[in-house]
Amino acid sequence: MWPNPAAVCPLLPLLLLLPAGMLALSIGLSSSSVPLQEEGKGRVSPRAAVERLSPADLFIAVKSTARFHRSRLELLLETWMSRSMQQTFVFTDAEDPRLRHRLGDHLINTNCSEAHTRQALSCKMSQEYETFLRSGRKWFCHVDDDNYVNVEALLELLSHYQSSQDVYIGRPSIGRPIQATGGSGKVEFWFATGGAGFCLSRGLALRMEPWTSGGAFTDTSEMIRLPDDCTVGFIVEGLLGVGLIHSPRFHSHLETLGLLSDLGSQVTLSYGSLENGRNTVNIREPFSTRHDPTRYCTHDTQYGNVWCPTRG
Repeated sequence: MWPNPAAVCPLLPLLLLLPAGMLALSIGLSSSSVPLQEEGKGRVSPRAAVERLSPADLFIAVKSTARFHRSRLELLLETWMSRSMQQTFVFTDAEDPRLRHRLGDHLINTNCSEAHTRQALSCKMSQEYETFLRSGRKWFCHVDDDNYVNVEALLELLSHYQSSQDVYIGRPSIGRPIQATGGSGKVEFWFATGGAGFCLSRGLALRMEPWTSGGAFTDTSEMIRLPDDCTVGFIVEGLLGVGLIHSPRFHSHLETLGLLSDLGSQVTLSYGSLENGRNTVNIREPFSTRHDPTRYCTHDTQYGNVWCPTRG
């Protein structure tokens, strides 16, 4: 039985374009799959080792594109990023003097295409990964430009794992793994959706190098004909055998965000639209939904930030 292609990967229909002789990808559900590891369970137990972390140990990569520099990045720069500039790097596809002035060398113009295609997404992810390795930091965390990141909660979560061990933590967008079928048989794997954010330990990132460094990531993505977040899962779990740790503290616009509680412990938030209106976390004060439609500045007031982009 085939799952909904849009729910698995946004570019999954491109699988139908596979030329003969290349790796044949078939996406399906399997009753014999390895169970998804829950946060705190599985190969990397939070009770096995605890590592003291500081914000300087984080590398937070924000993927963006030129058309969202004003509508999305401006909001992030005035909320959570305003307290985490040294940990955050923005990867985009065009030069922007205004952003360059604010971010300096933390703005990376990848020169990748502005199109929302598999090739463009993987091009950016490849540069995120390479820049992280050069940074020497302990944790690589990828988010999109519509995510709010609670850096304090992120540090608390990651402190329960050793950065030298193999750790892949995030949230899958579907309830079953997908399968890649090649010449040696089926390879099934979970992947953490990039729309909610995910993190990789430095130890695991180093093991991924044969399939990621020097442009190899885009080659791997092309080989399996899947976009960036699916390709990460393919490498980590499908090839290296490292299970995804499912954390319910990462969130994307694909879920009903108004049902979330205990917002202070959530690592990422998002926003979007539902059939009956906005899809945001449920916070009523101090700003109205007209002045703060994403609820990001309202959430940010707990840190003493009273800015809101359209506040009158």
